[in-house]
Amino acid sequence: MDLLSVIRRWHFRQGIPIREIRRRTGLSRNTIRKYLRDDAVEPTFKVPKRPSKLDQFAEKLTTWLRVESGKSRKQKRTAKQLHADLVKLGYEGSYSRVAAFARSWKTERQYEKQTSGRGTFVPLIFQPGEAFQFDWSEDYALLNGRPTKLQVAHTKLSHSRAFITRAYLLQTHEMLFDALTQAFRVLGGVPQRGIFDNMKTAVDRIGQGKVRQVNARFAAMASHYLFETDFCNPASGWEKGQVEKNVQDARRRLWQPMPNFPDLDALNAWLEERCIAQWGEIQHGVLPGTVADVHAVEIISLMPMGRAFDGFVEHTKRVSPTCLIAFERNRYSVPASFANRPVSLRVYPDRLVIAAEGQILCEHNRIIDRSHQKPGQTIYDWRGSVAKIVKLEHAWRRLDGRNDDGFQVAPFPG
Repeated sequence: MDLLSVIRRWHFRQGIPIREIRRRTGLSRNTIRKYLRDDAVEPTFKVPKRPSKLDQFAEKLTTWLRVESGKSRKQKRTAKQLHADLVKLGYEGSYSRVAAFARSWKTERQYEKQTSGRGTFVPLIFQPGEAFQFDWSEDYALLNGRPTKLQVAHTKLSHSRAFITRAYLLQTHEMLFDALTQAFRVLGGVPQRGIFDNMKTAVDRIGQGKVRQVNARFAAMASHYLFETDFCNPASGWEKGQVEKNVQDARRRLWQPMPNFPDLDALNAWLEERCIAQWGEIQHGVLPGTVADVHAVEIISLMPMGRAFDGFVEHTKRVSPTCLIAFERNRYSVPASFANRPVSLRVYPDRLVIAAEGQILCEHNRIIDRSHQKPGQTIYDWRGSVAKIVKLEHAWRRLDGRNDDGFQVAPFPG
């Protein structure tokens, strides 16, 4: 290639005749004219195809190489061992020919992996109201002056790219149900289907292909809001790439610098306000106008949300003799009449509801404290405590020989 470049410079730039170039290089005039006439910048040489002693063993050697490629490094046969095995089958050629064949086969295999092996991808285009994407992330905020790790739910409409984020202390089923309920409220309705990864709050077991064993409560929530669930293939984040990008963008737009609020409710109110405001600031990128402009058109295609899903997770608990039940290292009081009896505990993101015999017994604010340095708390409902005190007082009076009105009761004769 260097010689060809020199020849072209001599003739076209310096005007040296072909006869002089032939004298300097030793090439024939026809060769020099061919290079100059074709405007070639790199010489090409045709290699004739010659028969090889390896041709009749090529299929066998290819099969061996394919089998060896699936073995571990220590178990693979070397090219010399493959050559020796071919010799036993009647091969009379050299080792270098076998080694060259093996190198060529490996090169072609690498090229296939880098091209067709990666698959073909088509850009995803969504119709108005067709789908939304959901994902979790971990971020930090200052709550009451203390850095707190949060589980942040991201929901994004695939067509208009309108998004909403909401923070929680835990990543559990009841948090997921509340996140989607609040997202549908803010986004103005429910799309036709939701795109999720294989998160444990939705999928109990991953089967082959798109087969999933979906959590019963998650399926009930999807049935309530009438959207179809679509779960990504494992390790295929690009199938919900919009919300994956939204996670990265939110860290820059919302979580840097670290937000500072007195409690979680104030933080979520600020997040909702900021997300809606950013719809009008961010250009859609594909369609004309901002995200807010496209969302105003898409909202017509969304199904109205209707009644909110009662997104609790139910546990069966037995009340202790001291009228308490335990949940997440904390103890909550139950009416005294249900001591030593089973009750139903309904867990919501911010409260606990205790029910039995088809009625609500009591309700407590949920205490979430992930610190294992402090002991658990005991939370009392004063109405249940008063009933317990009255019951104990009556029992004490009967032991003291008095009736409920405070009068002394005469002992039985004998």
